[in-house]
Amino acid sequence: GHVVRNWKVRWFVLLQDKLLYYKIEGGKKEPSPKGRILLDGCTITCPCLEYENRPLLIKLKTKTNTEYFLECCSREERDSWALDITGAIHAGHPVQVQELHRMKNSFKLLDNISLHDIVERMYDSSTGIKLTRNLEQGNRYKETFTGSALVDWLISNHFAVSRFEAVTLASMLMDENFIRPVGTRSTEAMRFSDPSEKFLDDSTALYMFAESGKKNTSSKEEVQFNISELSGTVVKQGFLVKQGHKRKNWKVRRFVLRADPAFLHYYDPTKEENKPVGGFSLRGCLVSALEDNGVPAGVKGNVQGNLFKIITKNDIHYYIQASSKAERVQWIEAIKPLT
Repeated sequence: GHVVRNWKVRWFVLLQDKLLYYKIEGGKKEPSPKGRILLDGCTITCPCLEYENRPLLIKLKTKTNTEYFLECCSREERDSWALDITGAIHAGHPVQVQELHRMKNSFKLLDNISLHDIVERMYDSSTGIKLTRNLEQGNRYKETFTGSALVDWLISNHFAVSRFEAVTLASMLMDENFIRPVGTRSTEAMRFSDPSEKFLDDSTALYMFAESGKKNTSSKEEVQFNISELSGTVVKQGFLVKQGHKRKNWKVRRFVLRADPAFLHYYDPTKEENKPVGGFSLRGCLVSALEDNGVPAGVKGNVQGNLFKIITKNDIHYYIQASSKAERVQWIEAIKPLT
């Protein structure tokens, strides 16, 4: 409503240039429309995420800047209305209508956007995806989001123009281990090879951020930060094997432990440039040895023996393997005083 901001059931009729809405009395619509929305010069936002507890909204903004919020009964109905209204808005421009249909059935990740950029935006406390507690088959999951919520978010933030495109993009995020399925519904879908079936655009399928998706600093901040963090005194250095965050494979890295300030950096020994490929502050970290009997939780692949784990204050887990028990003890004893 415009005067009283409450929500009312209305019967809508879409014409070529306007959207009419009628009051419902006794289960029937009244003969005369209660109001109309002129579509000439209108802009449409779908999905509209301005109301956190109303995920099925369409927002229409007229050329006189009047805003209408319309709530549908399902995502399918919302998207169907949005497509038809968009077609009516651009009815006088057949080339634009043709382009809309082409984009709806195609996929191309924008050249200037990376998956890492998308995850950075997803983590934003004000505009990122909303994390909620969800219940599935008696199990409670914290800080999760549904498949359909992610699809809505990708479209509303202009990373995708259709649900098909957003599902493909979400599958890419999952393949690169930025997000992961939780619960039976979404986990079972992982067995499908088709991206459109692997990720579920469904309000009952649950997902959460994987550890590799933890928010990092921007490249500009990283350059400025490295000047100070690389100036510390080298306490210890040597070659260790580290589990990757994205692909969970194991690679040899040259580790350098510094104090004042306390940082642990790792370098790719196959590259000639002496720049770290990663690193983190040791302040507030926890470091511990992992049992040698079997593969510990969090470790991928059949990697056993001489493992230790570092957990940062941001709850990012690093799994590292030394060449011997003695070397593992040396590294742990060198790191602990700097945490």
